[in-house]
Amino acid sequence: MKHATFEIQTTGPGLYEFTRDVAAWVQGDGLLTLFIQHTFASLLVQENADPEVKTDLSAYFHRLVPPTTDPGMSYLTHTHEGLDDMPAHIKAAMLPVSLSIPVVHGEIGLGTWQGIYVFEHRNAPHRRRVLAHLG
Repeated sequence: MKHATFEIQTTGPGLYEFTRDVAAWVQGDGLLTLFIQHTFASLLVQENADPEVKTDLSAYFHRLVPPTTDPGMSYLTHTHEGLDDMPAHIKAAMLPVSLSIPVVHGEIGLGTWQGIYVFEHRNAPHRRRVLAHLG
């Protein structure tokens, strides 16, 4: 078994790829488990070829769960950590916070156009911690 922590610096809402960091760390065979230690961000396996995919995903989730300043979100009460606080919790509840990916002969079992991403849901920059376990 092998363990690591990856730190991903974010600058606001969006997808931040860290596939290369994980690929450089894995070796052998096993099941890679990734877990993000935050309630304001998610983990995704998503396309890494066309940057419009990241843009469109961010836009979709912003439209699906707008900030608390949107009149449709006036029912939210948890706002003491910022106007993007509760919407970030909702997005993180809708999306995965952990991933399981096979590793075969030291290679992550991703498809041709797949990458591993932190999906940041808060407006301010953050340093997100992702725990990795290869067993």
